[in-house]
Amino acid sequence: MGNTGKNTLPRWRRILKWTFIALGVLLLYPVFFIVRGVFFPPTFPVTPIQTTAAYQDPKLLERAWALPVASTFKTTIAFQRNGSTCGPTSLSDVERSLGLTSDERSVLNGTGKCWSGICFGGLALDELAAIARQNTKHRVTVLRGFGYDEFRALLPKFNDPSQRYIANFQRGLLMGKGTGHFSPIGGYLTAEDLVFVLDVNKKYEPWLVEPRRLFDAIDSVASEGTKRGLLLLE
Repeated sequence: MGNTGKNTLPRWRRILKWTFIALGVLLLYPVFFIVRGVFFPPTFPVTPIQTTAAYQDPKLLERAWALPVASTFKTTIAFQRNGSTCGPTSLSDVERSLGLTSDERSVLNGTGKCWSGICFGGLALDELAAIARQNTKHRVTVLRGFGYDEFRALLPKFNDPSQRYIANFQRGLLMGKGTGHFSPIGGYLTAEDLVFVLDVNKKYEPWLVEPRRLFDAIDSVASEGTKRGLLLLE
């Protein structure tokens, strides 16, 4: 009986073929997240905070940078290398604000996370907390599921130099489009009732926002099904 044509390729060529397919999938996977985040971010029916007068008002920013915590970041803040590394960048910025030597790579060293330089799908709040516990000397607390009154009670603590807060929020709920994001909190302007967020994305840079808007973005549900929140480093 003649050959049916099945599995006519030599075994080594079949292995090579599937190896190339697997490599192609691995390469396309991070590209998918980058393309989605940059070119096709989800949109939200909200008024973008960029349209508010306080968002990046020069005089208010000058006052915000003078706050006790923000002033420690002013000359040390670095921006994320790519759209997926906001979490490690935020953590390394916190370390440098305290006079320590740190960058994205040192923060991630030995964790097995983001080994390619890309955090596939981004990091969850609990994952960033685990990284902080492994590679920093801080007492690390995850804060989530709190109400707005509890959030307001935290606002004065954003100016406490003995503490650092990293916010995990849904950017789209603030700016009309975007995905989950991490950035340190630089402080709170009491008289104006504005929170200073040290955005680690160079496209945006630091900005000011009303507490309610920031709370709503923090109180959202992440892709893994848990609420976003705050990372407290002491």
